Amino acid sequence: LARITPRICGVCPEAHHIASAKALDAVFGVEPAPAGRKLRELLYNTFFVTDHATHFYVLAGPDFIMGPQSEPALRNILGVINKVGLETAGAVIKLRAEAAELISMIGGKQIHPVCALPGGVSTAITAEQRDRMVQITAGMVDFAQFTLKLFDDIVLGNSDYVDLIMSDVFTHRTYSMGLVDEQNFVNFYEGQVRVVGPDGGEFAKFNGADYLDHIAERVEPYSYLTYPYLKNVGWKGFVDGAESGVYRASPLSRLNAADGMATPLAQAEYERYFATLGGKPVHQTLATHWARLVELLYAAERAHELATDPEIISPDVRALPTGIVGDGVGVVEAPRGTLYHHYKCDDEGMTTAVNLIVGTTNNNAAISMSLKKAAMGLITGGAKVEEGTLNMIEMAFRAYDPC
Repeated sequence: LARITPRICGVCPEAHHIASAKALDAVFGVEPAPAGRKLRELLYNTFFVTDHATHFYVLAGPDFIMGPQSEPALRNILGVINKVGLETAGAVIKLRAEAAELISMIGGKQIHPVCALPGGVSTAITAEQRDRMVQITAGMVDFAQFTLKLFDDIVLGNSDYVDLIMSDVFTHRTYSMGLVDEQNFVNFYEGQVRVVGPDGGEFAKFNGADYLDHIAERVEPYSYLTYPYLKNVGWKGFVDGAESGVYRASPLSRLNAADGMATPLAQAEYERYFATLGGKPVHQTLATHWARLVELLYAAERAHELATDPEIISPDVRALPTGIVGDGVGVVEAPRGTLYHHYKCDDEGMTTAVNLIVGTTNNNAAISMSLKKAAMGLITGGAKVEEGTLNMIEMAFRAYDPC
């Protein structure tokens, strides 16, 4: 399954590969070897860096760097390159190339990795590869800091953009979901799922294996995609507030659900983020772009920590399974939201049932609500709907980075 599931998505194959591997760990009742677990997490945080960087510079960046109502012919990656300069474009290309190199060293391929197996990974890395990974991840940290400075200059330095981010048109008071470690700090690879309410107070905290006790999926006749909601609140329709079971699982939500970041540079940005936006929790959808850059810095720092860990070059990268439990859940934070893989197998290890809740699926109800509210707020009676207005409505959708 860990070889098949990366084909689910061409944007985040690493997320499905690692979630699948963790589910298979549980199916076979095996605890991954420490070095193998660290290699998985190193690959995964490197993937996060590439994914978040791509969204900011290619998908979200044109709205802010070029302007949300600029001409479509300019509001694209080429327009961004022309405005920020070839040097910045070169830095983005260099980051992606080097991150792909690191992912290939661990994952076996740049796209659709094949390394993770029940109990760890298939191949150890050499000391020479580790040294190269240290170089690459140090560069990733520098790139993340540069990108946050660019965001400061272009977005936070523009009062019109700040007003847009803080406007009610792009605001929803929902529950927030995200993985946290033992200190309630953001973690993409492992931990417990934490849910906080619209007021920021903890509503639930559970192991991934217990997700069905907390999440239900609403089916509507017009959509193949379900609408997950908090079972212990209930489905009240496409509305927000504490009485509605609608939640969000996104960079915005992960920062709301956590008490901090586990790396120092990202923690400083986390504190500045909430101080600037009026404190926790933040419900402004467009603030997701800033949250994504805080996560970009955390992922780069965490990748560098792992690359410099002496255990990373241990040859013992896999603990062999000795039996079959038959039921397993793997949970990671995909860039777009919490990702659940749930497998059931028979006594011979053949899959009998599979359930997935994908990051974008978690946000399905919130995306629908955000689009409707933006349209109702931006389109006023009788006026001709300009292309720029339509693009601003699309910004409510784009912030979620749906796959």
